[in-house]
Amino acid sequence: MEIVTYLCIQKQGSGKTRMKTPRLTLVFIVVLSLLAVHPLPAAEPFVVFHGDPSAVILAEASSPLRLFSDDHSPGVPRALQTFCGDMEQVTGNPPSMLNRMPRRTFRRANVPSILVVGTVGHSRVVDRLLRRGKLPADELVGCREKYLIATIGSAVVIAGSDRRGTMYGIYELSRQAGVSPWTWWADVPVEHQDTLSVRRGTYTDGEPAVRYRGIFLNDEAPCLTTWVKNTWGTDYGDHRFYEHVFELLLRLKGNFLWPAMWGWSFYADDPLNSPLADEMGIIMGTSHHEPMARNHQEYARHRDEWGAWDYVSNKENLDRFFREGMERAASTEDLITIGMRGDGDTSMGGREGHDDEDPGGRDERIMRILTDVIDNQRSIIADVTGRPAEERPQVWALYKEVQNYYDRGLRVPDDVTILLSDDNWGDIRRVPTAAEQQRAGGWGIYYHVDYVGAPRNTKWLNVTPLANMWEQLQLVYSYGVDRLWVLNVGDLKPMEMPISFFLDMAWDPTSVATFGKDTLSSSVSLMPWLEQWCTQQFGPDAAAEAARILDLTTFYNGRSTPEMLDARTFDVASGEWRLRRDEYVALADDARALFGTLPAERLDAARQLFLYPVEAMANLYDMYYAAATGDDLGVQRAFDADRELSRVYNKEMSGGKWDGMMVQKHIGYRTWNDDFPADTPPAVLPSVPSRPRHPQPVVAFEAEECCEAVAPTPDVEWVRIPHIGHQLSGMALMPYTLSPEGAALRYTLSAPAFAGADSIRVAVTVKSTLPFLRKEGHRYHIHFDGADGSTVEFNHNVDENHPYDILYPTVARRIIRRWSVLPVPANEETLTLCLEPLDPGIVFEHIELFTYPQ
Repeated sequence: MEIVTYLCIQKQGSGKTRMKTPRLTLVFIVVLSLLAVHPLPAAEPFVVFHGDPSAVILAEASSPLRLFSDDHSPGVPRALQTFCGDMEQVTGNPPSMLNRMPRRTFRRANVPSILVVGTVGHSRVVDRLLRRGKLPADELVGCREKYLIATIGSAVVIAGSDRRGTMYGIYELSRQAGVSPWTWWADVPVEHQDTLSVRRGTYTDGEPAVRYRGIFLNDEAPCLTTWVKNTWGTDYGDHRFYEHVFELLLRLKGNFLWPAMWGWSFYADDPLNSPLADEMGIIMGTSHHEPMARNHQEYARHRDEWGAWDYVSNKENLDRFFREGMERAASTEDLITIGMRGDGDTSMGGREGHDDEDPGGRDERIMRILTDVIDNQRSIIADVTGRPAEERPQVWALYKEVQNYYDRGLRVPDDVTILLSDDNWGDIRRVPTAAEQQRAGGWGIYYHVDYVGAPRNTKWLNVTPLANMWEQLQLVYSYGVDRLWVLNVGDLKPMEMPISFFLDMAWDPTSVATFGKDTLSSSVSLMPWLEQWCTQQFGPDAAAEAARILDLTTFYNGRSTPEMLDARTFDVASGEWRLRRDEYVALADDARALFGTLPAERLDAARQLFLYPVEAMANLYDMYYAAATGDDLGVQRAFDADRELSRVYNKEMSGGKWDGMMVQKHIGYRTWNDDFPADTPPAVLPSVPSRPRHPQPVVAFEAEECCEAVAPTPDVEWVRIPHIGHQLSGMALMPYTLSPEGAALRYTLSAPAFAGADSIRVAVTVKSTLPFLRKEGHRYHIHFDGADGSTVEFNHNVDENHPYDILYPTVARRIIRRWSVLPVPANEETLTLCLEPLDPGIVFEHIELFTYPQ
């Protein structure tokens, strides 16, 4: 991993170190990751509990850990206080804080051991170790958010390049000692250890690949707001709530937060919120539609004072509104959002989309307004800070219709980070070109595992398969998107697993995937990462089975969100509904069996992290299957079970700690929003009409079942991605930055199966990839050897210009199915079907062949 880290570092003339990701380096990094034998989301293991006599013993039953730090940089003393609580849970004894550094500690190994913590430039002890060569200065000085954990004499030293690096090192020692980052947020217990030792050596996990890495608390009603009210008695998140959020981010090596903003105002609700973030080292931002460090609620609560959210008619008041936000954030690290959308996260003009009589003229008018907005915001930034605007980090979000303005030529200064977004369902809409990647401000991505909007809300449970997230995030990183990654996580719970995965990828995108060589291609596996994560939460004995259950749960959930389910989602007559229901029921049985093997102290964590999600979804499928087959009793039984599962989560699990966190409506959707009064049992239909019966395919197979995977050069390789899409896996040519010219997947078929047919109709299922690179659409060529074929373009109109008829139905299904009619070569005993990608980023999943038209 250090090789990858050093490739990404270029020294600047000022002596500072800056992460650079030129295209060729990115290509090399992605190709290099194909050689990885195991994921490394953190430093290599250095904590041991027994069995290594050469290790430095930090704590024993009769000898508590001794700790010295002369570092008072903001955040470090608080992190050390938390660390001391962690160590008391691990060893049973609170650490002993020393007032001065004992002599000879760094020269001798036979004096009492000590843990020393400090930051470069803020700790005399650490600076002295650097001057004397005890710590390698070239691996620490000038780096960003990096730590070294080194054994020197009888000391274990945690040294950070800056305060966040020090805090990450502190929490890495906690993590390796057995304290999960989710110890508070998911009630993961800490296992007692009689001895805590550190192997001799120097350990690090380098610098982060992405500069700003964080989450967005969003759509926080009714769950998060209800839980906060029940827990702290407030109608908003105050500093007590946010302290837990900030600590979680630091434990996960994040550094950035967009705070909840539906009904809350981070800055105005509690004057202690912002100073606490600044102290703890969390860089605050405001979401894609909240400019200049101001929460929308600060405007919405005082509309009469501020006037219309209209920069043409109310420029003076809005400039004053922006200035007040900037004045408040002038001395913090806040990342300033610039630009503007309509009132309450709508498009300017109050409409989503472009359905005016003259959408082009409307866009030009809005682009002129936005140019004025951004110019004036930059002037305010310069005036308030007393420095050029380019010296204060800023971000402009290309969310929904705003991307169209960029594509039509609207630009911001080169120092501003441009934040791309997915389609709200996990598919990347655009990547920067090679020239655009050279922007000084760089590029970011706003990604969703929670969403409020069409075609349906996604708020209740995690429905994003891990494979989908990995495939799309490695896509954006390979195209140089490395300045800001922010994940919309809704209420935070129950998105624990995707939050960990996202932030691990943001630290090192090459660390989470394991690549192995199959017969015809490489195969990526995310299971080692997931098993490691499950080991943290459930212990090593349960990790493999828990990982399998979590992986399959999100894979199944990816086919249809719970909010979109109804009695007609699958066909009854063909047996499809029964099959899908039975998959969930079997998985829930497995989850209950695993749950029954766990020790009592791990049951609360297990219930919230895997048992509840799979039981709740299995029960939901059972209910809708009962509705589809006319089973009144089955519907009511499942509906009652759903309420009981949520009641246990809220009222009994963890002693009622999470009361209110699982009150999201999810049964009864008729439109996109959850504006119905309460969950309602679905109507039982005596006979649900089956879908029209289509001719059955003569042959159907997975894309991975090829007889030959042709990679035209050693620089590219076909990669099998398990559990992506609806069936088994997908096949993608990687890296996505290189041309696929000459690549092919070939399939040998028996010609007698198609006897008498002069043409064959072929259905190819691909992942719901958007036209992220080629606006005209991504293409593949399909043909039988020895006969003409056809070129298929499958996604040119899957965009915000066609939201309800094309975009939303496509991305909600996560797949695209396209048909071709191919001539059949005559007098052949075998047929060879050939799929040739013509553009990067295509994931082939499933192929069906028919002998007559559908």
